[in-house]
Amino acid sequence: MSELLNLNFIGTFIGGIGLFLLGMKMMTDGLKMAAGDALRHILSQWTRTPLRGFLSGALITAVVQASGAVTVAAIGFVNAGLLTLLQTVYVIYGTNIGTTMTSWLVALVGFNVDVVAFALPMIGLGMGLRVFSGATQRGALGEALTGFGLFFLGIGILNETFVDVGSGMSLQNLPVEGVGLLLFVGIGFVLTFLMQSSSAALAVTLTAAAGGLIPLSAAAAMVIGANVGTTSTAALAVIGATANAQRIAAAHVIFNLLTGVVALLLLMPLLALIEQLRLLLGLGESVATVLALFHTLFNILGVLLLWFLTPRMVSWLERRLRSAEEDLGRPVYLDKNVVATPSLAFSALIMELGRMGDLASKMLRDAFSTERHSSNLLHKEHTVMERLVDAVNHFSVTMQKANLPTQVSENLPLALRVSRYYMEVAALALSLSRAQEHLPYIEDRALQQELDRFRGECVALLDLIDPLSERFDIDSARQRLDELERHYETLKAQLLNAGAREAIRLRQMVAQLDLYSDVRRAMEQAVKGASYLNSLQSLARSLDEGELLEGVKS
Repeated sequence: MSELLNLNFIGTFIGGIGLFLLGMKMMTDGLKMAAGDALRHILSQWTRTPLRGFLSGALITAVVQASGAVTVAAIGFVNAGLLTLLQTVYVIYGTNIGTTMTSWLVALVGFNVDVVAFALPMIGLGMGLRVFSGATQRGALGEALTGFGLFFLGIGILNETFVDVGSGMSLQNLPVEGVGLLLFVGIGFVLTFLMQSSSAALAVTLTAAAGGLIPLSAAAAMVIGANVGTTSTAALAVIGATANAQRIAAAHVIFNLLTGVVALLLLMPLLALIEQLRLLLGLGESVATVLALFHTLFNILGVLLLWFLTPRMVSWLERRLRSAEEDLGRPVYLDKNVVATPSLAFSALIMELGRMGDLASKMLRDAFSTERHSSNLLHKEHTVMERLVDAVNHFSVTMQKANLPTQVSENLPLALRVSRYYMEVAALALSLSRAQEHLPYIEDRALQQELDRFRGECVALLDLIDPLSERFDIDSARQRLDELERHYETLKAQLLNAGAREAIRLRQMVAQLDLYSDVRRAMEQAVKGASYLNSLQSLARSLDEGELLEGVKS
């Protein structure tokens, strides 16, 4: 025990870990830079099926040795709509298999070659490429080679350290059953958590076992702990992140926890099976090789256990972990239980359309605002509107399958038309906000004041067509829209005149004409949506349950 506390041992151990982590970072960064966009292309194109997603995740992680980088890229693709959450979860399964490559590198190379003779030339060659090639793909490859060299140099130092310690002191006789086994699982978890690298924890575990310091079963328990410990990194990384990031991290945690529990329960049978596989494959008697095979096998077992249950797990995660935008996009009034009562279902549909109209009006107000940073907010609200449109369409289809009164069935297409109008308003509002971010302020004060006055008229009109506003007045809104159309023609003539006399640049004039053409169209669509919604509201108010039942189709 005194040797464990020896400062020389502590310094050598810390240095070996430091070299290993530095090597991993350089190797990962270099390989990602050398690969360029190839890895992103693979991830976006090779994930169309669960199996391809799984293989892509395993391949990329095995190559770049960075499951975190693959996970972050996958989250980005989910948020951009290029991957579904289900596809990404299968990619995450693949990354867990890909991370086992570290164990194989340590086992097959770290203990079977002269590390110094192997690592030092690689460091020299790699740094030569990096220095003379600079920030190019060749230079990035040189950085990766240097990282490989440092990686194996760190492994060599750790191996020698534990061999020296193991020769003087052995923990082989420690009890590794029950609580003792859980203790080693906890050690593996803590090592991963402290170093924020399961690869480093695995390197320590494999070298300690190979050095004779700890028994095989204890080392296997530490491997399980290190595997579960990777979830701590994912959990910390997604605090305050998007809902998709939280779902992916949760799927990662579920997979690793389930895999760890199964591996722990089947520890001795798995080690016995691995012993037979080792003999069958002729992998030698290295303890590190046995542990690498164990690490790979129980991760594959976890994939097999969860493969067909994954769609249900993803659906559960989508229901449990939701963003504010998704909650806003969840319909308030559309309940499938009211479909059996046509009058209630019809009223619920109209009230949900009223929510959509209110959101569309709000988006236009934000677009007319002088603040130029609102496009991100509008993008989220546009997503909310898309979800509401889908919900309205689905609810309408469900209603059509019921035995509806004639008056209700004849007006369902009108409800869908209202949702399309409001969806177009939302799309135009987002487009307006983005366009304004690149438009300079007009120096012609008279023209700018006219543009501001036109916007003010639009905002006043929005108060009249907001279904949830006390000032909702569709007759006044139609009159105001006619006035706005005439004002738009005057404004367009003023812009053309300003461009002709070079008061504004030609490109700026064209951009302003396009912008205010979209403004006019957005207001027109908003008034149409409000007008049809007003008709539906009047119909709903005029019908009670008795009147509806009289019109039920025979």
